[in-house]
Amino acid sequence: MPLIRETIVVTADAAGVPHIAPLGLIAEGGHWIIAPFRPSTTLDNLRARRVAVANLTDDARVFAGCLTGRRDWPLVATAPGFPPRLAQALAHWELEVVETLEDAQRPRFICRVARTEAHAAYEGFNRAFAAVVEAAVLASRLDFLPHAEIEAEFARLKITVGKTAGAREAEAFSWLEAKVAAHGAI
Repeated sequence: MPLIRETIVVTADAAGVPHIAPLGLIAEGGHWIIAPFRPSTTLDNLRARRVAVANLTDDARVFAGCLTGRRDWPLVATAPGFPPRLAQALAHWELEVVETLEDAQRPRFICRVARTEAHAAYEGFNRAFAAVVEAAVLASRLDFLPHAEIEAEFARLKITVGKTAGAREAEAFSWLEAKVAAHGAI
């Protein structure tokens, strides 16, 4: 199994309008692979501009927010030609697409890291953050996974969040829980 790093990816359309999406980047050799589902804005933007910015953040609300209609996160400029990055990113990677592998469901954009930059210290692992990211992945697959599986996983993740969450993780989980409940999966 490959390493998958959960990030917030910012792409931009041909006019430069940014789009923020949570995506797990796949490590392969010295590259990162972005594999957005069809159809998606991220896919369209990568085809149009062939660059992206991967943001490493410890704010679980960004992951949950992007899946629950909360995409208005502050952005700041990066190097010329690249989309902006999250203002609260701990670090970011500026990525250039070097190859595209077509697929009917999830084309794979193989990217090289053009530049990395650190912005803030990482203050340590938080189990609730990891639980929110897992819940976000489930919430992004409401139309693919059986409702019983989603319900069981959310119940397990809720225990972790209840025991270890700070305010940001608790808020993020509540957004995801509401989304999943509205879909009828819990």
